Amino acid sequence: MLRSLYDWTIRLAEHRHALWALAVVAFIESSFFPIPPDVLMIPMILARPSRAWLIATVALVASVLGGMLGYAIGAFFYESIGQPILESMGKAHAMEEFNTRFNDFGFWAVLAAGVTPFPYKVITIMSGWTGMPLGTFIATSILARALRFFLVAGLLWRFGEPIRDFIEKRLGLMFTLFIILLFGGFVVVKYL
Repeated sequence: MLRSLYDWTIRLAEHRHALWALAVVAFIESSFFPIPPDVLMIPMILARPSRAWLIATVALVASVLGGMLGYAIGAFFYESIGQPILESMGKAHAMEEFNTRFNDFGFWAVLAAGVTPFPYKVITIMSGWTGMPLGTFIATSILARALRFFLVAGLLWRFGEPIRDFIEKRLGLMFTLFIILLFGGFVVVKYL
């Protein structure tokens, strides 16, 4: 099933309305769709490098708007379903503790999910679920998604086809290592 979704997404990259398709994919990927917008971005930028920055901007805006939908899903379903279940089980206090811990690191969670292969949709929904401040969520989403999409666009614009293999196979790992090192640096500074 994932392979057929991937193939369908690649075909969209060749369509005359590819920018609109990218916007839709970036939007729904941020809340429930399993295929990341990079799958569309890469062939679109390789086909028309002069539009790299426009393509990255469309992905950024649509992804952040989709992330806000994910946030709303988390906020809506927790209030209507999750909280009553936890209260009936006597576990509402455990959720409050989890919410506090998640929101203490919420900036880092959103940033990491926004630039790494970790599913961004999980963090968007959890951010709404835990009541992360919406302003923090939006600002961090913009930062994270801009880093990801504009780095991909810049690399493809500058290096073209040779960088495609690196992006498709190793960029997620590099982002993950970057976030680990960045987070580790802050932890070291905090506790030294």
